[in-house]
Amino acid sequence: MSMRFSSEKKRSIILYLLEKIEQRVENPSKIVSEAFNVNRNTVHTYINQLVEENIIRRQKRGIYELVDNSFDYIFLKSKNEIKNETQIYNKTLKEHIEDLPQNVKEIWEYAFSEMVNNVIDHSDSKKLFISVKKDYLKTMVFISDDGVGIFEKIKKHFSLASLDDAICELFKGKLTTDKENHSGEGIFFTSRLMDDFAIFSSDKIFAIDKFDTSNIINVFKASEGGTFVVMKLSNYTHKKSKEVFDKYSDAYGGFTKTTIPLKNIFDASPVSRSQAKRVLNSLDKFEEIVLDFSGIAWMGQGFAHQIFVLFKNQKPNIKITPVNMNEDVTKMYNHVINTRQD
Repeated sequence: MSMRFSSEKKRSIILYLLEKIEQRVENPSKIVSEAFNVNRNTVHTYINQLVEENIIRRQKRGIYELVDNSFDYIFLKSKNEIKNETQIYNKTLKEHIEDLPQNVKEIWEYAFSEMVNNVIDHSDSKKLFISVKKDYLKTMVFISDDGVGIFEKIKKHFSLASLDDAICELFKGKLTTDKENHSGEGIFFTSRLMDDFAIFSSDKIFAIDKFDTSNIINVFKASEGGTFVVMKLSNYTHKKSKEVFDKYSDAYGGFTKTTIPLKNIFDASPVSRSQAKRVLNSLDKFEEIVLDFSGIAWMGQGFAHQIFVLFKNQKPNIKITPVNMNEDVTKMYNHVINTRQD
């Protein structure tokens, strides 16, 4: 006979069970029963309930997968349908997240509106495709258009040397090709609110973390040209929009701080002054810059000196904080800041 638990404990067991199923572990009932010290029959009862409720489906003996539902939409400029992000949100994502907690709905409403607004205002797109994919644990949204391509647009507008320079600028925030109507914060904050976020365009990718492209790369290749945005968020996230905004704001609510993950900008360890200048370009808009060195094995003297000595002397009011430096990076950092420049 299965044991009876409080609804809170049962919910914890079920969420853990679903996570293990999503991770495709073999024999999830054994792992869950050991983790929560419950008998296997109880876990099997929960599995059967989840199958009956169409939350999971059995693939083969002992192997299950989450059931997801997909919803696809298309909007055409010729029908005057690509003009209002709120209307598009109401026609697409809104109904599918109605049952989620308020903090999750607020994040989605902000992120979705910002990304669709970019298409409306910047892309000159004739078609907008939106796909919503939801299972019990998470929701994914795919937004694609057939416009000019976001990286190409930024490169052209700011007369940058390459598409990589355009992507580098996006990591910083406050980048906009339309100062009258946009603050340039949308992509920056959306990328930090989501669990996974990526933009594909012109055979390039912008992502805060190394993005697993395996499950969506075919979709991207199918949509030639334009821009393809992928967003993923747990239906049970504890993130709150306000906390993420506050993390990068001052006491008056201004967007004053930025974090730059260097591993996403450089394929190898950065060495030169020109690479440093690429990172520093337009950063004088901020009061505090956090340079994240995780995944960076080493940095060259020219790169370090340009950032931590020259830029610091030129802009003494801007605080630069390096984080996640390994031993070799720390040595070079200490070398340049402790060497007298006569």
